[in-house]
Amino acid sequence: MKVTEKIVTMEAPFLQPLAEVFGYPITEQSAKAQRFRAHKLCPFNNKIPNCTKDKAKYPLGVCSIFHNNQPVITCPIRFREDWLITDNAASFFFKRATSWSSLTEVRLNDADGKSAGNIDIVLVAYDNNGKVIDFGALEIQAVYISGNVREPFEHFMTDPVANAGMDWRTQPNYPRPDYLSSSRKRLAPQLLFKGGILHTWKKKTAVVIHKNFFETLPRLKQVEKSEADIAWLIYDLVLSTEEGTERYHLKIIDEIYTQFESALLSITTATPGDIDNFIKLLQKKLDDQLETPPINAVIDNPL
Repeated sequence: MKVTEKIVTMEAPFLQPLAEVFGYPITEQSAKAQRFRAHKLCPFNNKIPNCTKDKAKYPLGVCSIFHNNQPVITCPIRFREDWLITDNAASFFFKRATSWSSLTEVRLNDADGKSAGNIDIVLVAYDNNGKVIDFGALEIQAVYISGNVREPFEHFMTDPVANAGMDWRTQPNYPRPDYLSSSRKRLAPQLLFKGGILHTWKKKTAVVIHKNFFETLPRLKQVEKSEADIAWLIYDLVLSTEEGTERYHLKIIDEIYTQFESALLSITTATPGDIDNFIKLLQKKLDDQLETPPINAVIDNPL
């Protein structure tokens, strides 16, 4: 089987935001792509054969969107393609020849029995008798979207063939990746709460993240693999053609190793701006306040 790969880089911008819908580029019109759209199927190892993103009955089948002419993964299930992420994580957690399996959506409780959240995937090492001897946590960090991605998705789905070349650039609330919210509202709390418990237990964490998302994070202090608490598994999507059908495929780009405290500090500490600019803002607000005469309310004579 002949397979050709290419990184998507185009001078002209894409006319619409949808990179993958139900696992296929929207321009792909093969019989398989049409079947996945018609039956709302997920090819990336979801808990059931169908896509369940957002709504089970009317799922938002967008796996990735275009930003700066590159696909950006917006659905965490998208990272499960061929379970590549578990193989990569296992090489960080365990020694070679270790027997292991993976469990999805495992609840993690704190000391008071309250939930700290679900771990996306737990890799469990076991002995010849099936007894658990070690484990590691795999956290998947997709990207939040700002704007409205459901509208272009539903428009495309009304006629996938005719709308494959749609121009959505003039529509309001054009969807874009929201990297800042993704790191502050998702990634940082995950590391703080779930990661904090795992670190106390001296267990390792692997963070699965898209290349474009990782590049927006503060610079992380790297350590040797043997000294690391966290492995950052960085992936990208590569467009390939197999037997005339175009698909994006997940590909690991890099592995970065860090310690827990330094990584958490880097991600949760904002880079300070110029204090002089803040003082100027304070001065302006103070001047505006002093120049505005006070409002003196007249109180009626109660007598």
